[in-house]
Amino acid sequence: MKNKLGHRRIGRRTLLKAFSIISTGVAAGMFRRNSLSAGSSNYSASTSKIPIIDITDLYHPYQDPGDNFDLIAAYGLPEVDLKAVILDVTDEYRKPSDPRQKSEYRDETGPRDPGIIPVMQLNYIFNRNVPFGIAPFTRMKSPDDKMLDVPKFQQFGVELILKVLKESEQKVEILSFGSARPLAAAYNREPKLLREKVRKIHLSAGSSSPEFLEWNVMLDPKAIVCLLSSDLPIAIYPCGTGKGAFDLGPNNSYYLLENLNFIKQMDSKLQRYAAYSFERLTRPDFINFLEEDLPLEVLNRICIRRHNVWETALWAQVSRRKLVQRADGTYRLIPQSEIKPGDIVLPNNLLSCKIKVREDGIFTFEKTKEKSNFEIYERGDPETNQKAMREALAALYISFHPSLSPKKK
Repeated sequence: MKNKLGHRRIGRRTLLKAFSIISTGVAAGMFRRNSLSAGSSNYSASTSKIPIIDITDLYHPYQDPGDNFDLIAAYGLPEVDLKAVILDVTDEYRKPSDPRQKSEYRDETGPRDPGIIPVMQLNYIFNRNVPFGIAPFTRMKSPDDKMLDVPKFQQFGVELILKVLKESEQKVEILSFGSARPLAAAYNREPKLLREKVRKIHLSAGSSSPEFLEWNVMLDPKAIVCLLSSDLPIAIYPCGTGKGAFDLGPNNSYYLLENLNFIKQMDSKLQRYAAYSFERLTRPDFINFLEEDLPLEVLNRICIRRHNVWETALWAQVSRRKLVQRADGTYRLIPQSEIKPGDIVLPNNLLSCKIKVREDGIFTFEKTKEKSNFEIYERGDPETNQKAMREALAALYISFHPSLSPKKK
């Protein structure tokens, strides 16, 4: 028997069959380049897009639903060319209350596995074939660990990073929203390649104060030590402050959405994608679900959720968009070419800094006018930033209009 969302028990073989059908199609075109049509800006197809790799601790069912919702930006922003999604998994968080979990970071939810389904759904919605790879489940043994001894299934994420870099004609920007383990392992395997082909790493991790051990650092301290001891170009966006991950400070990227009412104005398939994620659905026909009408009660339920966000500052930087207050008082994230007289550009900056990192991954920064491979995020008044981001993110997501129709020859 089903409820209105079609919840139902499924057999293991049924689920494996569904995965085999879809994954065969994914593998057949794994490295093909595809077109993307989305966004509200007048971004020209002839303009060179910014190639990116998105490393995310994305699971299904979710651990943090923000990871599922955030991935929409990687597909929707017309300025970026998403080359790969790397699924950054930590084994002890695949099952609820795994005894290996640290007591102060217990997670009673689960079970869950790498977020293959959300990637497949967004590939379908945006008519893309972005490759994905699963990264090592276990922590690095040392900061210089190449992680060559992990199972083959967990190697592809690191291998895919290296493949994209080798094949890209342009320098690539890399966003890391999880443990940073896949990126550290890739660097340890081919440091010269990363120095030559990475334009910038955007690292969402840590705290603006050493008083707080932030989640992403906790996931793999040695990966953070590896990167912050390197000479790679790294912009750091601390998630928390000394008071925790849900506090507002001038150098951390967190803000709170009081509700998600704007989802009602989003593209219908993106609404269904959000519902599949937020409702923790496990239907095997996860593509069919995107074609079904979404019950109003479900839409209303997900729209009243409060939602924690850490990622928007990174996407603004990568896409080269500016956070502005328009002359009419509204806030938007817009291309620089669309800034008008009377618009006020709000701080969303990267400032040169020096970094000191401890063995436990906790770091401190000091702003400097000297040349440095490190930058620290700064947003000015955090309350103003939160107010602006709430409105600007909503407008940005409403502007995404993915097309499922292939281009006619």
